[in-house]
Amino acid sequence: MNDNLSIINQGLRGVTVASTKISDVDGKAGKLIYRGYLVGDLAERASFEEVAHLLLFEKLPDQKELASFTALLKEARDIPIEIIEALKTRPADSLPMDILQASIPMLANHDGDIQNQSLNASIDRAVSLIAKFPGIIAAWERIRNGKDVVPPSAELGHAANFLYMLKGETPDDDAQHFFDVGLVLHAEHSFNASTFSARQVASTRAHMYAAIAAAVGSLSGELHGGANVRVMEMLKKIGSADKIEDYINQELDAGRVIFGLGHAVYKTDDPRALILSPMAETMCKKTGQPHWHEISKKLEEKSKAAFKELKGIDIFLNVDFYSASLYYAMGIPMD
Repeated sequence: MNDNLSIINQGLRGVTVASTKISDVDGKAGKLIYRGYLVGDLAERASFEEVAHLLLFEKLPDQKELASFTALLKEARDIPIEIIEALKTRPADSLPMDILQASIPMLANHDGDIQNQSLNASIDRAVSLIAKFPGIIAAWERIRNGKDVVPPSAELGHAANFLYMLKGETPDDDAQHFFDVGLVLHAEHSFNASTFSARQVASTRAHMYAAIAAAVGSLSGELHGGANVRVMEMLKKIGSADKIEDYINQELDAGRVIFGLGHAVYKTDDPRALILSPMAETMCKKTGQPHWHEISKKLEEKSKAAFKELKGIDIFLNVDFYSASLYYAMGIPMD
């Protein structure tokens, strides 16, 4: 045997690490499936609460189950006052994802049943984290801007309540619906980097908070969830449609990426991006910022043509390409 033999598989492509029945990503066909349902069908017909129930309990809820699950989420929204006070001591330039990641161990400190890792206890814990994460992010946005923290509203659903806590006013119907769809589209994506991070930590029998904190750290990277920020920064840097071609040539000549294009799995446009694009167009027009979607659309077209001409390859949209302008037009800070 050659002791010097080295086998390296960067990115673990083609390596089976685990299996899941929760979701399936068919990259060739451009399909994302949650427990047997196409994500596009869920985005059109189901709320985030219904999809969360589907992912956790393996079925879409009936009316009674949905009411019960929604009530559980609402009851679990309150953030311990000690955590809110701790946030007030953080430097104002701290990134929201860092604040969220740092808050998770503090939530663990408030879990009196933390050693219980039964399935029921784990589901209860997951529901609590789903309920609290929007409040932590919204609270930090208020605190870093010198504003009072807005308590959750028992009258609003999950998506609408986040926007309410963020801005202090009830969002209009379009904003509520579009953000709810965004949550559905981002709810699950099989074995992505953050899921891998969480499962790796959980495999040591660390508690859920440790696993989710690791996942949030992974998600913050610009090649994962942080790509959304980079897309909006890119659109702002371009500034106007007449500068798109120069920007593309400059980035490709330098060997840099066009954020929002390309994916490790999809070999066609990400189905989530196709759903987000018309919503981004509507929201940008509604808020008097149509140029962000116009730049995005022309950047998509010209980038695809440039990759084909200069590199001889097809490049495809990922979910971040249109979510960036959609969330920005909603008034959600880039970070």
